[in-house]
Amino acid sequence: MVKISSTKNKEWVNQASILSQALPFMQRYTGKNITIKYGGAAMGDGPLSASFAKDVALLKQVGINPVVVHGGGPRIKVMLDRLKVKSTFIDGLRITDKETMKIVEMVLSGSINKEIVMEINKEGGRAIGLSGKDGLLAETVKFNKNQSSGEIEKILDLGFVGLPNKINKDLLNWFLESDFIPVISPIGYDRKNFETYNINADTMAGSVATSILSERLILLTDVKGVLDKKGNLLTEISINDVKKLIENGTINGGMIPKIETCVDAVKNGVNAAVILDGRLPHSILLEIFTEHGVGTLISN
Repeated sequence: MVKISSTKNKEWVNQASILSQALPFMQRYTGKNITIKYGGAAMGDGPLSASFAKDVALLKQVGINPVVVHGGGPRIKVMLDRLKVKSTFIDGLRITDKETMKIVEMVLSGSINKEIVMEINKEGGRAIGLSGKDGLLAETVKFNKNQSSGEIEKILDLGFVGLPNKINKDLLNWFLESDFIPVISPIGYDRKNFETYNINADTMAGSVATSILSERLILLTDVKGVLDKKGNLLTEISINDVKKLIENGTINGGMIPKIETCVDAVKNGVNAAVILDGRLPHSILLEIFTEHGVGTLISN
């Protein structure tokens, strides 16, 4: 079932105006896990970063267990350019050699991760930064891309790009049962040689959400959600609708892998996934604590 909203989202000024109507929804999520992929324009915007941090800290304070997985592609590009390290891309995927991988890890697990941690801590949370290497959190397998040309299929080596194979859910649950808020950079390791791998942040978030059976997987993006061909927000999509929406062109481009991540998560134990506009202040609270939410919900 596809639900469409043609009305514009209401503008909300602060947390108090949202929380005034939140009480009926708090019980639904108390004690539940919520995995949030944080990236896009919101990460580079001071007020939006503060809004995000306040929302995450508040979720923990009211008895909900947030886990944050973050990206950082634009910041990686800036650093690679500054260091004059050239990048090669195949279908939008960066080929990552050992030199590039060291820089990727430095940016993701170093500067970005610690900035997010301190932003949440400033707002009263107790965030702790992790990468997939800490506590052997994200065991990873090498990702090789298949590329077809006519009847010939080639396997393209992307270097140190990986896919999560196993998430250490015991470690995550230990944090979730405490007062800490895990903030995870999408860096993994392989079990054979303990090499370091870069993981797509959406994919990492989906694997984390599945491992801890999150009530919600929330992907913060730079768009309102999935739009129909008239530009109206699709507020709800069932996983059975997705194939048809891709085939008719409603879902296209960079939205396809995000939707596929959501579908995989829902099929593997996550109650529902949401694609949400991270440019909207307090979008996480608006999604969780209001009747109709503000993004696109993907569920069974």
